[in-house]
Amino acid sequence: MDWNNLYEKFQSIGVDFGISLITAIVIFFVGRLVARVLARGLRKLLQAQNVDKILESFVSNLVYWALMAFVIIAAITELGIETTSFIAMLGAAGLAIGLAMQGSLSNFAAGVLIVLFRHYRVGDWIEAGGVAGSVENVQILTTTLKTGDNKSIIIPNSEIMGNIIVNYSANATRRVDMVFGVGYGDDIDKVRAAIKDVISKDERIMAQPECLIAVGELADSSVNFNVRPWVKTSDYWAVKWDITEAIKKRFDEEGISIPFPQRDVHIIKDD
Repeated sequence: MDWNNLYEKFQSIGVDFGISLITAIVIFFVGRLVARVLARGLRKLLQAQNVDKILESFVSNLVYWALMAFVIIAAITELGIETTSFIAMLGAAGLAIGLAMQGSLSNFAAGVLIVLFRHYRVGDWIEAGGVAGSVENVQILTTTLKTGDNKSIIIPNSEIMGNIIVNYSANATRRVDMVFGVGYGDDIDKVRAAIKDVISKDERIMAQPECLIAVGELADSSVNFNVRPWVKTSDYWAVKWDITEAIKKRFDEEGISIPFPQRDVHIIKDD
C-alpha cells in the first residue's frame, strides 16, 4: 500500500473540505448580514409609504427569515451536500416538526390574520388574551404589549385571535360612565344642577352627544345618579378622575351628602 499517495489524497480532501467549510461560513455570515440590511431597507421603505406599523414589522420579519432560509441552503450546498435530497429530507422533517409544533403554526396563521384584518394598530390600547396594554409590535408568532406600569407582555398570536379583543383606541371618542350616590334626604334637582354645572365647566367634555345626567337607581342607602359625558379617547382617564374629584368638592360646598356603608351595633346587657 502506497502510504504517501494515501496521505496526499486525504490531505487534498481535507484541504478541499476546509476551503468549502470556510466558504460556507462566509456565505452564512455575509448572507445573514445582507438579509438584515434588506429587511431594514424594506422596513424603511414601508415607513416612507406610511404603511401600518403592524404590517411593517410582520413583513420585514417574514422577509428576513425567508432570506435566511436561502442563505442556509446556499451554505449547505457549498459543503457538497446534495440539496435535492436535503430539501426532500427537510420537507419530511418539516412535516414531522409541523405536527409536533401545531401551536407555533397556529400562531403564525393567527399573525397573518392579525395583519390582514387589522383589529388593532401599534400604539392602540387593547385587552386581549386576558391582559391589557399598549401594542408595541406584532411578530410572526407573538404580539408584545406594554402595560401602564411599563411591563412588556408577550402573547402568542393564537391566544389573541382565539379570544375576544377589546380595542379601547379604535374610535376617536368614548363615553365616560360614572355613578354618584347621594342621600335620600337631598334635593335631587339641586344635585342634578350641581353635576350639570361641573360638567359644563370642563372644556374637554363634548357638547354633542349631550351628557346624560339621570337618576339610575334607588339603592339601599343612596340615590344613584348616572353621569355619562362624551370625550376624546385620549382624554378618557383624565376626565374621569378630574370630574370625580370636582363632583366630590362641589357636593361638599353644596352640603350634599354622599352616603357610605354604616353598621349599627346594639349591645344588650344580660341581667
